[in-house]
Amino acid sequence: MSNKVLFCATVDFHFSSFHLPVLEWFKQQNWEVHVAAQGDMDLPFVDKKYNIPIERSPFRRENIEAYRQLKTIIEQNDYRIIHSHTPMGGVLTRLAARGFRKKGTKVIYTAHGFHFCKGSSLLNWMLYYPIEKSLARITDCLITINNEDYRLAVNHMFKAQQIERVNGVGINTERYRPVTSAEKMQLRQGTRYGLDDFLMFYAAEFNRNKNHQLLIRSLAGVKDQLPRAKLLFAGRGDLQEECRQLAIQLDVEHMVEFLGYRNDIEKLLPLCDAAVSGSLREGLPVNIMEAMACGLPVIATRNRGHLELVKDHENGFIVDSEEVNELSKHILALGLSFDLRHRMGLQSAEYIRKYDLKQVVEQLNLIYSRYMTGAVQNGT
Repeated sequence: MSNKVLFCATVDFHFSSFHLPVLEWFKQQNWEVHVAAQGDMDLPFVDKKYNIPIERSPFRRENIEAYRQLKTIIEQNDYRIIHSHTPMGGVLTRLAARGFRKKGTKVIYTAHGFHFCKGSSLLNWMLYYPIEKSLARITDCLITINNEDYRLAVNHMFKAQQIERVNGVGINTERYRPVTSAEKMQLRQGTRYGLDDFLMFYAAEFNRNKNHQLLIRSLAGVKDQLPRAKLLFAGRGDLQEECRQLAIQLDVEHMVEFLGYRNDIEKLLPLCDAAVSGSLREGLPVNIMEAMACGLPVIATRNRGHLELVKDHENGFIVDSEEVNELSKHILALGLSFDLRHRMGLQSAEYIRKYDLKQVVEQLNLIYSRYMTGAVQNGT
């Protein structure tokens, strides 16, 4: 069997955002690297790129064609390892690859956050749980990225040959790093932000799950006590205009900035004083990890991904997803106390060390190496 690896996801942007170090590692091992996903992005460390019509919704007809193309791609190549990501990428790839496991191909799937989890709706459990449990039977290694998902997979007896847990996709702590108060002030001097502004940052697509409205309503609760507070939103999405109108309605439009899509997050975070998130569901959120690596305290809603990263009253605050007043109280506390921000920020930088990119790549390399050599035992 040839030393070829195939990576699959719904969109190719997923790989450029999260997995380039892993692609590079395979090239360093003299492996041939293929990627199959929707999009025509030119990815480094990739020998062959397939643009296939995977759609996020499981009900789109295009996914039937994507499955056919994936099966043809796998038939035409003698892959030793196939690693899939994202819900639909994981479903279609494992279905397409199931017959090739008998020939020695090892199939890996990373769950970046099960859609069924503690607190999920009954509909999510009815739809996604049986799919994931069934597909686990044709998965050689199921990788989870948070403790809750790992426990769910083990306790609900998912029949993957291996169930592993790694610390997310990793954060480059050389790119995302804390700055001193003096450096922060110097950075702000070249911007429109004043030295006394209290800047909160949230990088997320504008959709229902990301729940920007909670943050805008909470900001309205402190506009009199913290008139120099500003909420910076990086991202785009269908609900952006709705959020803009809400800010106008609550008379905080001058305190909310819509920055659009940004590829310079590592330059924006050091300007800020805190990170916030209103998200309803997260696997292990990269935006929070980046903020923590920059030494920022975090105010976030209660979900499995946030609870993995934010220790309440240690490196930030955890609130329920509808607790507007509670969130306002924590914004006010951080906005009025430099010492509190500094203390919690130091804890964030300390907690994030185990999620460093180098450690995560090493965790993945240990998994890959077992399949490269064939030294894999059944079970978890």
